Amino acid sequence: MPCRPLAAISPSRVRVAAVVWCAVWLLTGCSTQVGPPSPTSTTTATPASSAPVPAPSSTGPGAYKPADANGKAQNVPVPVMPELAKENSKAGLEAFIGYYYAQLSYVDETGDMSAWLPLNSPNCRLCAQLQKSGEDAYINGRWIAGGRITIPVIHVQWSTEDVPAATVQVIQERIDYYNADRSVGRARSEASNDAFAFYAKHIEGAWTVVDLGVIA
Repeated sequence: MPCRPLAAISPSRVRVAAVVWCAVWLLTGCSTQVGPPSPTSTTTATPASSAPVPAPSSTGPGAYKPADANGKAQNVPVPVMPELAKENSKAGLEAFIGYYYAQLSYVDETGDMSAWLPLNSPNCRLCAQLQKSGEDAYINGRWIAGGRITIPVIHVQWSTEDVPAATVQVIQERIDYYNADRSVGRARSEASNDAFAFYAKHIEGAWTVVDLGVIA
């Protein structure tokens, strides 16, 4: 089914999409291919992968090393929330979305959800599924390689009366799964390119994700 304009998608509709979606996006790599939204109706956002990354280096204890078949990622740079991402404005929401997906990409690389979890409302069902899948990926010494996320396009539908909404193009790298003994944990998930509906509310000086779902 082609993607519809965001104005035609209600939060309840997104919840249904999240439930019937073929699998949880974070760890399945379910590939719903989407073309980039029209340049006349979009805002180009800083990709989630633009979180500070140390200069490439083959030596030194502080060198960033992505995960591979031999072990987990090392010295992964922690995304820092820009001050703009706290602002109750269209630009502030755009910055928050960039930070949100930077944190989700960091979860993939490290399994550390300590900064990502507080960004979600307890009522966001897909967020809870993402949490469960992320925890499973790193239980008993497991890890994943790949899965880094970029968000080349954000389109915010700004409203001061209702919960602001956005459509986000989310591109995720292929994911490989490994057990603690370095054996293959499960079949790899191929790279994905999905369109998401993103609903957030500004509460007590901060944005909180209240609903999230794939547009199928």
